[in-house]
Amino acid sequence: MSSLATDKPRPIIPALGNFWAAFEPLSPVIVRVATGLLLVPHGAQKLFGAFGGYGLEGTAGWLESIGFAPGFLFALLIGLLEFAGGLMLTVGLLTRPVAAVVIAFMAVATTIHLPNGYAWNNAGFEMPVFWGLMALSVLIRGGGKFSVDRKIGIEF
Repeated sequence: MSSLATDKPRPIIPALGNFWAAFEPLSPVIVRVATGLLLVPHGAQKLFGAFGGYGLEGTAGWLESIGFAPGFLFALLIGLLEFAGGLMLTVGLLTRPVAAVVIAFMAVATTIHLPNGYAWNNAGFEMPVFWGLMALSVLIRGGGKFSVDRKIGIEF
């Protein structure tokens, strides 16, 4: 038996080896789709007041209270990024540009949440860092085989 680092490890449960191999190409799709779909409700909160959100007016007021003025413009841009950008990531349309903007937004969100500590349940920075890293993964990989980008023949 060879001990080269390039050799594939032998599965402990051999029957699962074929399963993992068959579904491995879907892994980047799962990350992209989950990242997109899970951003959409956050945008709906900001844009429409859905899911217990504050809508544009409430979000704008909060953004102005922390120094982002004009609050309405920032609320609209963030809401559109999360809602429309989330849908675009889900289907893989302009995947890399949208992922890059999500990363930038999450970097700012991280600085806002930093004083609250780590944990998400205390409004900490855990979630913006996590979503930024998921968007980074999407940025690196691109839309992939199962994307609108691929179907229309564009890649950034």
